Amino acid sequence: MTKRILRPQRCLLVVFAVLAIYSGLASPAAAQGFLSFLWGGGSREVVAFHPDHPGGQIIVSFGDRRLYWVHRRGEAISYPIAIPREKSRWQGVTTVSEKRVNPDWTPTAEMRRENPRLPPHVPGGHPRNPLGVRALYLGSSMYRIHGTDAPWTIGDAVSKGCIRLYNEDVLDLYRRVPVGTRVTVTWRRFRA
Repeated sequence: MTKRILRPQRCLLVVFAVLAIYSGLASPAAAQGFLSFLWGGGSREVVAFHPDHPGGQIIVSFGDRRLYWVHRRGEAISYPIAIPREKSRWQGVTTVSEKRVNPDWTPTAEMRRENPRLPPHVPGGHPRNPLGVRALYLGSSMYRIHGTDAPWTIGDAVSKGCIRLYNEDVLDLYRRVPVGTRVTVTWRRFRA
């Protein structure tokens, strides 16, 4: 596992962004965009993909810890992801049922029991919103493909069932994927 470490210059910029929010010089949404720029992402890459999968679909491989946007037969854009914890793992086929810009977040009752310090609600655009800057909702479930306020978790098994991407990567995926897109979630590995 690789952890992202902020260099001293970036640490100072993060401090200035937080101070700008609290002093009223910047909105939480502006700071979120600024911080997502600092925290990176952009670890996506175009890869050859198994030709049995036609274009226009998402394949989430928990085994690879990658999301693949198969944009045409034989080729995909690969994004690093954080996957669900062991007790929250699932697999199956669904569709993107909805897309939201700066989604708000309300923790479930189970999440609040696990961590009573969680706020009852976090508005969209807030820098501490765990859904980040974009969300793609999966079927009628509570699961989403979304950004994050904790980019250092990408590559780990940490979520309650959702698939997390760097904010920069979810911004890229969001513009490519229409509502109705097929999403296959599997443990199958595709990387050599």
